[in-house]
Amino acid sequence: MQPGDPLRFDTVSFLSDYGHRDEFVGIVHSVIRSIAPAVRVIDISHEIAPHDVRAGGLALARSAHYMAPGVALAVVDPGVGTDRRPVAVEVADGAAFLIGPDNGLLAPAVAMVGGATAAVVLDNSEYHLADAAVTFDGRDVFAPVAAHLCLGVPFADLGTAIDPIQLLPGLLPISGVDDDGAIRAEVLWIDRFGNAQLNLDPDDLTDWPDMITVRGGRINRNAARVDTFADIPGGGFGLLVDSYGLLSLAVDRGSAAEELGLGEGDEVSLAPCEQQEGIVSSVSLTLKPSTTREEGHPV
Repeated sequence: MQPGDPLRFDTVSFLSDYGHRDEFVGIVHSVIRSIAPAVRVIDISHEIAPHDVRAGGLALARSAHYMAPGVALAVVDPGVGTDRRPVAVEVADGAAFLIGPDNGLLAPAVAMVGGATAAVVLDNSEYHLADAAVTFDGRDVFAPVAAHLCLGVPFADLGTAIDPIQLLPGLLPISGVDDDGAIRAEVLWIDRFGNAQLNLDPDDLTDWPDMITVRGGRINRNAARVDTFADIPGGGFGLLVDSYGLLSLAVDRGSAAEELGLGEGDEVSLAPCEQQEGIVSSVSLTLKPSTTREEGHPV
């Protein structure tokens, strides 16, 4: 590529478990910029829990339809330096590419955008940093490859072609139905606000009533089906369709995860609430016993 030639892509979308305490994110940015100065790097998130490939894959999949056209660079890589493969995946016949470790991290996003049309193992060191180490492929392999792809380097030149079917799949939980009709679901994600996203589509609860009983662990609570957070009754829980089209447990202006003791990967059971008119408890009111002014006993 010569100076002034148009870029193939001008954006790299970057997700990792690097966090922001150390210099890792900044170094990856700098490597990309040193090779392709006109390319912009957009940070999707770097707060994936360390080594949590499942959470990283889900975050990448949630973002896939909203990322700018170009290259997606994802690094959650507990197997770095082992025989796990560094790969680049072509989607939509070259409309975009995903780069990262072949450990299931890329698979959910690839599926979200219609599947892979080609894949290569990144074993051509011509497009890596010359002083590559063993434990920082984000800097030494993935970042330079992303930059070179943006500059127009042919995909096939990056390494050895493999059949996309050989890529390691992502493992996503599937809901199930018990004999009594209750649905077993899993918490996919706890967002910053404490909303607990479930692996349930609204269609999974077609014809269900407006009150749902949620059980799991120490949970045995009723949740109202609502459209917005503000619709959730005070002190209660709601089940709403979140911004990604899945059902989430939520409270208004609070953390459902904290109040219910939920974490990512926890299983919950949902069933129609037997009592749909609200919970009624009997309350007895009595007068507070009067007190008299006696020595040593304040009124």
